Amino acid sequence: MPEKNNEIVKTEICKILNKIGALQFGAFKLTSGKISPYYIDLRIVPSFPDAFQKICNFCADFIKDEVDAKNFERIAGIPIAGIPFASLIAYNLRKPFLYVRKGVRLHGRQRRIEGVLAPGNRILLIDDLITTGLSLKKAAKAITAEGGVITDAVVLLDREEGGKEKLEKNGIKVHALLNVREVANKLYELDVIDEDQLKTILKQTKKK
Repeated sequence: MPEKNNEIVKTEICKILNKIGALQFGAFKLTSGKISPYYIDLRIVPSFPDAFQKICNFCADFIKDEVDAKNFERIAGIPIAGIPFASLIAYNLRKPFLYVRKGVRLHGRQRRIEGVLAPGNRILLIDDLITTGLSLKKAAKAITAEGGVITDAVVLLDREEGGKEKLEKNGIKVHALLNVREVANKLYELDVIDEDQLKTILKQTKKK
């Protein structure tokens, strides 16, 4: 994606997130157990069909450019927030979709993976965001245990708190449509957040 188009897409996503009220300030406990002074709630995106479709279209284009659809056979959604995004993106890219359960199902086939997965299949992981990388790491472990091969993961947002680097040490390259500094700076430019709120977000990130 050319740099100019890339910037237009990023600005458009930030405008969408602002419009649907996805950014909140306060004290929020994240999936990782960490407490954060801000929260970008991507779980609400599927409740806004137009926003959901636009963001998933941007994501599908991003995957074509960044990963190349020839480099994977299937798409896996990470529980729970990544599943709706992965489902629509897989449909857009005409790729088979599967998802990882949070725990082993105690009836039926007792699997962690729902969907068709054959040993040797190259799987692209998709999640809404990455903080510590733990959810993606657990999902990758479950898929590789069933013979899947994972080299790449795509997230809508990197909160820049070390998760990307941890996964890359495990051999999984993380591609983020946006990182939280970009979101914070764009929202500041758009007069959505003030300087104190900008600093609150930037303080949470791990300095590169």
